[in-house]
Amino acid sequence: MPSLKDLKNKIASVKNTRKITKAMQMVSAAKLRRAQDAAEAARPYAERMNAVMAGLSASVGTSEGAPRLLAGTGRDQVHLLVVMTAERGLCGGFNSTIARLARVRANELLAQGKTVKILTVGKKGREQLRRDLESNMVGHIDLSDVKRVGYANAQGIARDVLARFDAGEFDVATIFYNRFQSVISQVPTAQQIIPAKFEGATTGALYDYEPSEEAILADLLPRGVATQIFTALLENGASEQGARMSAMDNATRNAGDMIKKYTTIYNRSRQAAITKELIEIISGAEAL
Repeated sequence: MPSLKDLKNKIASVKNTRKITKAMQMVSAAKLRRAQDAAEAARPYAERMNAVMAGLSASVGTSEGAPRLLAGTGRDQVHLLVVMTAERGLCGGFNSTIARLARVRANELLAQGKTVKILTVGKKGREQLRRDLESNMVGHIDLSDVKRVGYANAQGIARDVLARFDAGEFDVATIFYNRFQSVISQVPTAQQIIPAKFEGATTGALYDYEPSEEAILADLLPRGVATQIFTALLENGASEQGARMSAMDNATRNAGDMIKKYTTIYNRSRQAAITKELIEIISGAEAL
């Protein structure tokens, strides 16, 4: 049975922890609004971009003049997995769900005899995947100094991926991230970016392009890859803040429950000690 002093110290410690988790919850709530607005504002552009690219891709098809980013290398032996997680923890299962999805895909590909290479964006994903896939890691992009993710950050990642593709290091590239739905719902997503796949509604109208569709695609495809990565970064940012807000809210509630529990134990122990002292005083008085 812990002493009254120990119980008092535990209560004080949990109260301090509750103050921290409450503060983190409030900070995440403020950041969530900005991150959610940014993610939602980027969706219409990304959807329109995908629709345009889908129309051009359908027009070009698999012709000999199709850009390499669209047609691919003709093989699917080497896969690059771009795993995008947070730089910090304390956000529930946010990082774990992305890492788990990437790990499952990597193991499936390895079981099929494919070669898997992993490029991590965010420290937490690298830490989790390093345990059993360290030999497959080929690079890491550190965004710990970036306070607000911008398009320039996505361009940097895209340049790294495209340079590896031009050097013949892989055949297929897939990004892994969490798509934001709500504060309590983030969807782990795997999206192939090379060879480019664009999901968008086509109007069915016929257009004459100047220059040719192939030339336009050759210029737009690298931008399309950067746009997909930027959208994933924004979705990840909103998902991270939503997950952290939810996790800190749960931690604050749990801390409150622990304080109530320890306070009850403290009061009972204190009452027992007082009762014991009274009994000893009464017993001593009777003995006289």
